[in-house]
Amino acid sequence: MSAAAILAAASLAASSAGVTVGSKQFGESLVLGELAAQLAREAGVESRHRAALGGTRVVWEALVRGEVDLYPEYTGTIARELLGGAVAADDVPALQAALAARGVGMTGGLGFEDTYALGMLRSRAAELGVSRVSDLLSHPQLRLGFTNEFMDRGDGWPALRARYRLPQRDVRGLEHEVAYAALAAGELDVTDLYSTDPEIRRHDLIVLEDDRRAFPPYEAVFLHRLELARRAPQALASIRRLEGRIDAGAMIAMNSRAELDGVAPSRVASEFLRDALGVTAAAPEEEGRAARVLRRTREHVALVAVALVAALALAVPLGVVAARRPGLGRVVLGAAGVVQTVPSLALLVMLIPLLGIGARPAVAALFLYGLLPIVRNTHAGLTGIALELRESAAALGLSPGARLRLVELPLATPAILAGVKTSAVITVGTATLGALVGAGGYGQPILTGVRLASVPLILEGALPAALLALAAQGLFDLAERWLVPRGLRRARAAGR
Repeated sequence: MSAAAILAAASLAASSAGVTVGSKQFGESLVLGELAAQLAREAGVESRHRAALGGTRVVWEALVRGEVDLYPEYTGTIARELLGGAVAADDVPALQAALAARGVGMTGGLGFEDTYALGMLRSRAAELGVSRVSDLLSHPQLRLGFTNEFMDRGDGWPALRARYRLPQRDVRGLEHEVAYAALAAGELDVTDLYSTDPEIRRHDLIVLEDDRRAFPPYEAVFLHRLELARRAPQALASIRRLEGRIDAGAMIAMNSRAELDGVAPSRVASEFLRDALGVTAAAPEEEGRAARVLRRTREHVALVAVALVAALALAVPLGVVAARRPGLGRVVLGAAGVVQTVPSLALLVMLIPLLGIGARPAVAALFLYGLLPIVRNTHAGLTGIALELRESAAALGLSPGARLRLVELPLATPAILAGVKTSAVITVGTATLGALVGAGGYGQPILTGVRLASVPLILEGALPAALLALAAQGLFDLAERWLVPRGLRRARAAGR
């Protein structure tokens, strides 16, 4: 099967009917996504929640490309990050007009703001006499740690630093949950917060007053594709019932249930819909741990298997070409090596504009990463065959194709299998990053566990991934025993 056919099959598997709701990779977005999915379902429309797809740009691109139909967003983010500051965050008609030009609609506000803010431990702020962001000007030695998205967003650290002319130079990018732990341990002094974040109360933080109003208003809304109003008007009307129905206190309470109490976002959402809108029986059944692991195993194995088969189909011929034509071989090995040096997360994000979200970019990235070990080992296996053996095959009158098929590839099989085994183990581990673009697999519980600081959830993904890597290695050990004659195995073991 060609790589194109494999990717097409993956694309077909990733597609879905009905309404597809997306969400970013933090608790509040997950809960809001669940609210929308359940209200669409309550309106009689099949719905699917593609949860925790990634950051703002990933989910926005998915919406524009039609891979999700709507997702929760904030007006300040729309104005500053998505529209480049061309429209004021509080000018709703202008926002709607600018979005409509891109085929996107915006619901009314949901009833609360979740603005950016800076936070410190209450005890540390009292010790330094800090209560406003401008107070940080007097403390250039403070250590600042912000989420990676905040570090680079147009409405994040660059805008804040420019507005206040902040002098701090010890500024690091890290995950939100890690920042909270670092604050508690005294490793950081200041981090960025969301104003409805339940961690503020949990860690006894104070929110510094934005006295120069660097941050715009961040009213919560849903962004949706304009064609959704024609394709599923009843679903959109049902979702719009949330407009003005969630105040900040209700959102903080829901975030607290999901983030601190560990209650599933689907259950938190269904409880709110029951109490606020009288909607019942909308939540999907919660999966048990065994069912979750089984489903993640199917997703992970599918990603690895498709990528590995595609890599094998291309890498072995490339290795043969590299062995037969040394000049071209250096180019092939060099190109495969360059691909391997690209950070996996960066490669995934770069593939999104081409392949969208879900299984397709994940399979493509894994396919590219799987090439080098197989190409290199195929080349090494063929070029390592003793000269007298190749001359003997030529003396028998075998054609070049017959020599390759009957003599050289069998002799190189141990090296090729070693490359495939290395590629398989790398692919199993790297596939956990596929969860960052909505591909599922073992990476999903790992990311959720990191977000909730839950070791059991992290282990729910990490342990099966390790076991799968060991199983893949064992499987190729068995394949080697079956495919490689005993004499070759003995000669290899003896170093001959």
